[in-house]
Amino acid sequence: MEWLKMPSSIGQNITQNGRWNQTSKSSCILCKLSGGFDVLLSSNLKGMKSTRSVLMCLSVLLSFNPCSQAENYPYKSDYLWVAVPDHDNWVYAVGEKAVVEIMFFKYGIPQEATVEYEIADEACQADVRGILELKKGRAVLDAGTVSMPRFRDIRLALRLDGVTYRHHVKIGFSPEKIQPYTQEPDDFRAWWDSLLTDNKRYPLRSSRELYTPYCTDKVDCYLVRLEVNRSRQAFYGFLFYPKNATKGGHPVVLTPPGAGIKANRVADSKNYYPENGCIRFVIEIHGMNPTHSEAVFEDVRRAFDGRVKGYLYQGLNHLDHYYMKHVYLGLVKCIDYLTSLPEWDGINVAVQGGSQGGGLALVAAGLDARVTQCIVNHPALSDMARAATGGVSGYPHFSGKDGFLTPAHLKTMAYYDVVNFARYVQAKTFMTWGFNDDTCPPTTSYAVWNTLKGNKESLITPINEHWTSESTNRLQLDWLLQNRIINK
Repeated sequence: MEWLKMPSSIGQNITQNGRWNQTSKSSCILCKLSGGFDVLLSSNLKGMKSTRSVLMCLSVLLSFNPCSQAENYPYKSDYLWVAVPDHDNWVYAVGEKAVVEIMFFKYGIPQEATVEYEIADEACQADVRGILELKKGRAVLDAGTVSMPRFRDIRLALRLDGVTYRHHVKIGFSPEKIQPYTQEPDDFRAWWDSLLTDNKRYPLRSSRELYTPYCTDKVDCYLVRLEVNRSRQAFYGFLFYPKNATKGGHPVVLTPPGAGIKANRVADSKNYYPENGCIRFVIEIHGMNPTHSEAVFEDVRRAFDGRVKGYLYQGLNHLDHYYMKHVYLGLVKCIDYLTSLPEWDGINVAVQGGSQGGGLALVAAGLDARVTQCIVNHPALSDMARAATGGVSGYPHFSGKDGFLTPAHLKTMAYYDVVNFARYVQAKTFMTWGFNDDTCPPTTSYAVWNTLKGNKESLITPINEHWTSESTNRLQLDWLLQNRIINK
């Protein structure tokens, strides 16, 4: 990955490898240039008092573009919102007033317009509403403060030429003090240890075949079917090997999936793992061969009431019947499988995933002390019962409105909540999340992060919604290789 450096007074890094890199130490504006270049503009309010300064920076940045035409951000859009909190990291202390600069451009031209705004706790009804008048495309919003650690969501709407444009930005107040609502049951560890002991009695049963569509001159790929319990429930997965893998020479990486019942048609998108010496197992959790047609997956989704997350509601009324029970235990069976491979180096076992996959990575690391590295993006399944406080809950967003906050449901959630597994993670952990994420809200990511007690590193990218850039994804591999334990 190559970086083009710019004067710090104008901007930060430009990259061709993803939407943007990690947030810099100054507040930032994300813009997109044609030719695949993305730009993070430094926009500290002290150094950028006027709209003219922003436009000047845009003009200078365009001169770095290898193509003659520029594209607005979002992609092929006429308009651009810019919302810049006056604290560099978008974080304030409880009781400290937050100020946000708001800007709006159409065709790159600052607009005179009226902005309707509302401010709310995450996923809640607004408790503050008002109007701002943009002058030369710019206005300053006093976002107030709060008395307890939390995130505030600033929601903006502007109507221009018959079209309503919307935007939002979240700011944190003492998020390092956010604690999970979910409490650990007294028998949590004993219950899971009993299940693991019983499941360990079931021997490894697997099959694999070469999957040539994903094989390259550097990587071999196998389609694996692995039975995960005595009921013969199974996971399928693509097992990626470095070409000419050597006995005892390679770390293993388990990658659980994001939410949904769907085929992973891009399982080979992170081939830089095997290309750099890792054996990577990219799994599904529903016992469905990923080579099935999309029609087959659609039929199964319909069987789970048609929702992407329908299976996450199945059996929630009793902890022994919950759908995810066999999934959590199956993660350990996957580690059994990976550590049985003769090419495993005998020590390094990594788990890596995002959203549901990030939550499952933490579950695996909490259940199995063999895990040595844990890499997580915005974990789902975290503080799932938090809505009982009237606040935001982790994905899949169980709520009283849906009838899923009964005592029985809440009891089950506690045994399956990622925050309770995070208490037992011994592996080195690298975790990244954004503030603008509504799917896996930053409140619940902080609930996990503040619970982790071991060796941990974070990459906080405030502007991110429910995504990570390709450069961040590649950074995770670099972190893994740097933290690989050398078997002497």
